[in-house]
Amino acid sequence: MEIFHISAECYPVAKVGGLADVVGALPKYQTNAGHKVRVVVPCYDTNFRKENDFECVHWGKVKLGNFNFPFSVLKESTDTLGYELYLIEINDLFNRPNVYGYEDDIERFLSFQIAVLDWIIARNKIPDIINCHDHHTGLIPFLLQVAYKYETLKDVKTVITIHNGLYQGWFGFDKLYYLPEFDLKHVGLLEWNNSINSLAVAVKCANAVTTVSPSYLNEINYAANGLESLFQSVRLKSKGILNGIDFEVWNPLKDQMIFENYSIENFEAGKQKNKEKLCEQFELDPSKPLFSFIGRLFEEKGGDLLPQASALALSEHFEDINILILGSGNAEIESQLTQLRNDYKGNYNVFIGYNEELAHLIYAGSDYILMPSRVEPCGLNQMYAMRYGTIPIVRRTGGLRDTVIDFGDEGNGICHDQSSVGDICYSINRAVNLYDDKINFNKVIQRGMSADHSWERVCQEYIEIYNLIIEKNEI
Repeated sequence: MEIFHISAECYPVAKVGGLADVVGALPKYQTNAGHKVRVVVPCYDTNFRKENDFECVHWGKVKLGNFNFPFSVLKESTDTLGYELYLIEINDLFNRPNVYGYEDDIERFLSFQIAVLDWIIARNKIPDIINCHDHHTGLIPFLLQVAYKYETLKDVKTVITIHNGLYQGWFGFDKLYYLPEFDLKHVGLLEWNNSINSLAVAVKCANAVTTVSPSYLNEINYAANGLESLFQSVRLKSKGILNGIDFEVWNPLKDQMIFENYSIENFEAGKQKNKEKLCEQFELDPSKPLFSFIGRLFEEKGGDLLPQASALALSEHFEDINILILGSGNAEIESQLTQLRNDYKGNYNVFIGYNEELAHLIYAGSDYILMPSRVEPCGLNQMYAMRYGTIPIVRRTGGLRDTVIDFGDEGNGICHDQSSVGDICYSINRAVNLYDDKINFNKVIQRGMSADHSWERVCQEYIEIYNLIIEKNEI
């Protein structure tokens, strides 16, 4: 079948979070399974755009109300990612270094969606499936159904994959005139609480709704930033599919970003060498257990808990542990974490920002990864960590609940139930004791490294949903 994935992010083209990793990997495995897959993302001013060759396969103008924006469809020439990649170039709106965070984000992503559909209809070939990802592409199922100009595409089946339901793409009805002309009797599909809600529109109009873990599908029925009743009403066309990770990218045996390669057979020696390299870089002691955090420093990820939890854990175990933080986000959290470096020199360090190569080395060289998330629709860090023999310490929520089992139950990690300083510190205490019990410590590592989080499994679940909605119009 012919599948289009439409997204605001795709690794390595443009990445802010886990959305990029999923859109960068799933299409490759669907292609390997014999399907014709095309990924379409905006053309940002990124290194990937500058360092790769593209050819223009279509051009036109996006009409957005009274505005007309010239656009081009650029195809990556070599299919270097393992599938066909297309960038929608709208220089007036996307020729910028960041993916999000601009005052005209509504106009940017509305234009992107309209340009995508204008190009698809110009191809004179109807795809089997359009898989939309998050609210930035949420109006596509609606436009396919009701916009006059896309009449020939109205039977295309659509899926909305929700990577994070907290972000919904709200905007006012004063911008309704941005949309291509449609019969206003359908305007109710756009409305949620007297505004246009892009995610709600997609959930109403798509043939199927998927979330990135089974537990997250359950959670959004009672915690979805105002959309709880909507998710309850579409439960029969919804399914939670746990994300996978790309074993070609995340493989400690072949990873060129780490200092020493290793496998499950020789992880002790390999991890120790990576740990020594990492600790040398950040002035830490490689003989002590190393607790790390990688991610965005926001309340959603429990980032606000890290300064106090780190200080308390270091005070209690000053001679026994190291803590390393890699992340960016809230300026106050960044400042508090940076200040700790002065108080616990030699046992603590922080890197404000994001560095992909450093992240790989942290996974390889750490003993534990901290994930005290309040919300974690799927979570990939815990899967990366386990793949590299690093034990995740997680709060039971979303995909963390689905992938990490406490070592007390002969599992692969350490779990707690609340996003609190006390729970984090209690789990660190347990981790210190486990670290000293090398036999059980290594057993936990081995269980994590042997887990199957491959995309082959995930790919087949998506294909099954596509087939069901094509054949039966239901899942």
